[in-house]
Amino acid sequence: MTTVLVDYDSGNLHSAQKAFERMAVEGNAGAVIVTSDPDVVAKADRIVLPGDGAFPHCKNELFSRTALAEAIIDSVTKRAVPFMGICVGMQMLATTGHEYEETAGFGWIAGDIRKITPADPALKVPHMGWNDLIIDTPHPVLAGIETGEHAYFVHSYAMDVANPAERLAHVDYAGDITAIVGRDNIIGMQFHPEKSQDAGLRMIGNFLRWKP
Repeated sequence: MTTVLVDYDSGNLHSAQKAFERMAVEGNAGAVIVTSDPDVVAKADRIVLPGDGAFPHCKNELFSRTALAEAIIDSVTKRAVPFMGICVGMQMLATTGHEYEETAGFGWIAGDIRKITPADPALKVPHMGWNDLIIDTPHPVLAGIETGEHAYFVHSYAMDVANPAERLAHVDYAGDITAIVGRDNIIGMQFHPEKSQDAGLRMIGNFLRWKP
């Protein structure tokens, strides 16, 4: 089995690579490859799309590599390959992003990416640091994860999910912020599982074993 972390010049993949490699070894889950090669992505058994920075930049960087974007889309929608989006990689699952300009996402999870507006003005944006997950919907990737476990966030925009059944977890930051979304063979995490210590590593390990 091969898991690919997609490299499209939109984030430092070092910590993610190390976390996925560690859990792949522990779970005997095959190879983990960081790649921008569409042919490798097209043959992968699992796909991870990270992303740091602004939604329009990440979307443009990915889709400027036409063959790479097409390989991801075909793998997820036609081969039903298990897919994980991380941070902006999760945001790109949405219908539309509203950061700086309207930007179309993959449209795999209906919803919009909008700026966080905490009810308490003393709370800063970006939402940065540890927060407690609140589990909304059970999911195999969340096996062993309970409400109250910590995850590490760095973001200024978050997803408003159209279908509540597709929101798996949220956090409270003087308001409700979507933390995890998913349906079918797709899951997305607004936080960084690779930086979320034991809980994040459990989710990565679960993803590597997940058979939608």
